[in-house]
Amino acid sequence: MSELLERITIENGKRSGRPCVRGTRITVGDVLGWLASGMSLAEILADYPELTPDDIRACLAYAAIEVDHATVTVAA
Repeated sequence: MSELLERITIENGKRSGRPCVRGTRITVGDVLGWLASGMSLAEILADYPELTPDDIRACLAYAAIEVDHATVTVAA
């Protein structure tokens, strides 16, 4: 999975420091949003030919790691 994650970069000044697919201004959030809205892998790749199937898998892997942590709720 680390090979996939190398495809995700964070650069100050690019998309406000959001994680992007290497060499593009396409954020992980963009890709996740497209998938959540119902776009298929084939549709995303057709609309954004600079992406590869591995780039999309990298976005999913990055998101999985980012949400895999405990949350603490503090009573008011």
